Order: sequence, then structure tokens, then C-alpha cells
Amino acid sequence: MTKLETQGDWLVSWDPEDPAKWDKKLAWTTLWITTFSLTMCFVAWFLPSAIIPKLKALGYTFTQAQLYWMAAMPGLSAGFMRLFWMILPPKIGTRKMVTLTSLLLILPVLGWGFEVTNPDVPYWRLMGLAFLSGIGGGAFSGFMPSTSYFFPKRMSGTALGLQAGIGNFGVSLVQLATPWLITFGMFGFLGSQQMELAGASSVTVWYQNSALVYLPLIIGVAIAAYLFLRSVPVKASIRQQFDIFGNQDTWWMTLLYIMTFGTFSGLAAQLNLLMLNLYGANNPDIVSGAGTTAQILVDGYTLPDPAMYVFLGPLVGAAARVLFSPLTDRMGGAIWTLISGIGILASILVTIPALTPDTSSAESLRGGFTLFLWGMLAIFLFSGIGNASTFKQMPMIFERRQAGGVIGWTAAIAAFGPFLFGVGLTIMSPTLFYIIGAAWAVMCIAITWLRYARPGAPKPS
Repeated sequence: MTKLETQGDWLVSWDPEDPAKWDKKLAWTTLWITTFSLTMCFVAWFLPSAIIPKLKALGYTFTQAQLYWMAAMPGLSAGFMRLFWMILPPKIGTRKMVTLTSLLLILPVLGWGFEVTNPDVPYWRLMGLAFLSGIGGGAFSGFMPSTSYFFPKRMSGTALGLQAGIGNFGVSLVQLATPWLITFGMFGFLGSQQMELAGASSVTVWYQNSALVYLPLIIGVAIAAYLFLRSVPVKASIRQQFDIFGNQDTWWMTLLYIMTFGTFSGLAAQLNLLMLNLYGANNPDIVSGAGTTAQILVDGYTLPDPAMYVFLGPLVGAAARVLFSPLTDRMGGAIWTLISGIGILASILVTIPALTPDTSSAESLRGGFTLFLWGMLAIFLFSGIGNASTFKQMPMIFERRQAGGVIGWTAAIAAFGPFLFGVGLTIMSPTLFYIIGAAWAVMCIAITWLRYARPGAPKPS
């Protein structure tokens, strides 16, 4: 018997804690293929966040509230889909799960590529595509537990941090690449669109490119997953997987991951619209009118182009997750979760004054926007650190079978971040919403200190 002996998709006698029963090359091959697939998953999940803020400029007649709800829908669907994906690794294995998930991404990506060319498309159809985009978010709760089966605990922080962090770069990729991709007729057979910009002439764009360009990559990674991946046998019935709910640490870690990944995903999905509504063309105190007839009411103020900034937040958060993951393996996760909570709290408090723009002068608006932007980037930074540290904690707190379930569960609940941010920013002021976020951070700081980080903590991790 060799370490690579298989029965169908399944490995035989695999144990990452025993060097004689662990194949390092296979583990890292699995990590890189699943990570590329996860990056495409995040592209599909956050593709609506790059398209929806531009729909009005492309001639769609949706209200601001409708756009917030549409941007929130991928988060709602991803949260529910993660509850399904979290049970898949022990049931169908890594190979089938990654292959089928990659193929499912074709549905929303292809759909957005065609529907973004038609301003007459009914609202319900775009909402349907926003719901399907949640497939990309749902996959996270299957991919991460699956990866945890391939690596020993001493490497879990690095492996999970690399996969999640690089996967998170998919958010920045779609937001950074979209403004460039739409400038030429790559898929010109679907026609072009006129985009009306406030205070400027209309420009010709090809918005279908923002989606369709990813189809070859998605198909390619699906083929690679089928050819090269295998599955680790982890025996757990659905009923056994749900015994995690009898452990109080499942609930504490869920609250902590809402603070970290819920914040990351929620801000990543809504930052574009929030920037437009506070300091951009959607603020009626700054801009009067619409399209080419729009006038900037504050002399000397130049509207910020969200495309120049929104990718930075997810980029900072994803990079922090990657860079701090090795540190969590060295120092433990709890101390970094504590630092994350304190940093998020401080960043929110610094940002709150900028959520009420001072429109009395261009100088005041520019100063407020600068504070807003740097505050957002700081929140992304500390949420990324917390994303790395919490995923180091979970394999240390729980035994291997439960750790996979807890990773899937906490990720599922935190995936509601884009939905909660969208709803919160629709029904209340940004200031009130951020005050609630600050209170949540205070609660999580207390939990981390009392349960995991203080000397003599019940569950040091």
C-alpha cells in the first residue's frame, strides 16, 4: 500500500499528522487547484458588485433601494448555500465538489454577460442572477473544510490563510479589472452600450466583457479539478456533522467570524454604492440632475470615481489574510483576533464622522472623502487579519471532524455580510449602522479576551 493508493476518488490511509501517511505534494497540488477555483468563485460572487452600481448610468431605471437590494442578494443566497456546501466534503469528496462547483459558476457569469446588455430586462431576472451569484459564496464553506483535511494542524493557519486570502483576491480582481475590460469590444457580437456619466459626455462601453472573460478560466479549473484532485475519507453523517451545535465554542467563533469576514464581505459588496451615495453622483446635495445634464453643486469639487478605489479595500483585506496567516501559526490565532477586534473598533470610530459629508465647501468634501477612504481601508486591514486568525483558532479548538463543520458553519453565517450591510444601509443611516458595528466589535473583543486570549483562558488557541 502506498500513500497515493485510492479507491475511486478516495485516498486510502490518509493522515496528515503521520508523515508516513501524508503526501505533501498532493496536499499542495490540491491547495493550489482549489484556491484558483475559489478565486473564480469570489469573482462570480462579487461580479454583481462591479455591475450593479453602473446600471443607472447604462440606462436601467431602478431605484436606489432596488440597487441596494440587488447588491445584497448574493450575500443572502451565499449564506443559505453555505449551509448546504458545508456538508459536502465528507459526502462527495473534494474532487467532485470542486469540479461541480466550478461548472455551476457558468450560470451566473454567463447570465450577467448577456443581461447587462439589455436595459429593458425586468428587475426579477437580474435579482435571479444576483441570487445565482451566491453559488460562488456558498462554495467557501465546502472548500475550506475540505482543505483542512489535507494539512496537519501545525500548518493549518498557513494553508487555510493562503486559500482564503488568495480566493478573496477574486473580489479585487473583478472590481479592478472591470473598468479596463469594458473599454474594448472583446465580445462585440453582443453590441455596445452608452454609459452616461455625471457632468461628462457619454462613453461607449462593452460591459458584457466584465463577465464573459472569466468563462475560459472557470471551465479550465473545472477540468483540472476533475483530472488531478482526490478526496480524503472523513466519515461523518449529516447528523454527526451537526453535533457541533452542542459545543459553546461553535457559537463564540461564529460571532467572531461575523465581525471579521462578515465585515470584509459586506463592505466589499456595498462600498461602491456607499461611496456613490455619500461622496458621488448619487448624493443630491452634491449633484443635481442626471446623465449629461448633471451639475456638481459644490464649486471646485470633483466627483470620485469609485472604480479607482473600491478594489483597494478587498485587496488590503485579502493581502492581510495571506500575510498574517504564517504569524498565526507562530503566535496562535487568539492574540491576532484580539488585535483584529480592537483595530476594527478603532477604525469604525475614526470613520463615523465621514459618514455625514460636509457639503459646505469642496475642501470639506475632499477632507471627508479622504477620511472615509482611509477609514474603510483600515477596517478591511483588520478584518483580513481576523479572517486569518479565526481560521487558525478553529482547527486548534475542535477535533478534525468537528473543525471542518465549524469552519463551514461560521463561514455560512458570515456570508450573510453583504445582505446585512445592504439591508442595514437601506433601512437606517450609515452612521447608525456603523455604531451598531462598533458595539459588535466591543462584544467580540470581550469574548476573545475572556475565552481565548487571556492568561489561563479556557480555550487558548
